[in-house]
Amino acid sequence: MIEFFDREGRAVAFCDDGRSLFLWDGRPAAFIHEDGVFAYSGAFIGWFADGWICDAQGGRVLFEFDAVGGPAKPERGPRATKGQRTAKPSRGVRQAAPAHPVLSSAWSNETFAGLM
Repeated sequence: MIEFFDREGRAVAFCDDGRSLFLWDGRPAAFIHEDGVFAYSGAFIGWFADGWICDAQGGRVLFEFDAVGGPAKPERGPRATKGQRTAKPSRGVRQAAPAHPVLSSAWSNETFAGLM
């Protein structure tokens, strides 16, 4: 299982199949296709690269434990109990991903929930 943390070190999302992202409370949030991250509606919401989930402009939103590059990672907070996964909705038609930006070394102003 891959755990994703925000700029405050809070556990926000997890992925246990390499493709499906769930919020920590168990709700399905997004899926990874190639290196793009998409909401289940099919809307493009960002990029997955080097252990980071980045917004469409390349700002860093979430990181996994062994993410490389990017801004300084905060100390991870205490681990909360992961919620029971709920069923994933049907996937909508994926939007075309924009041109891949140069990834920023800074945190995004967006939150993961704000991207969806």
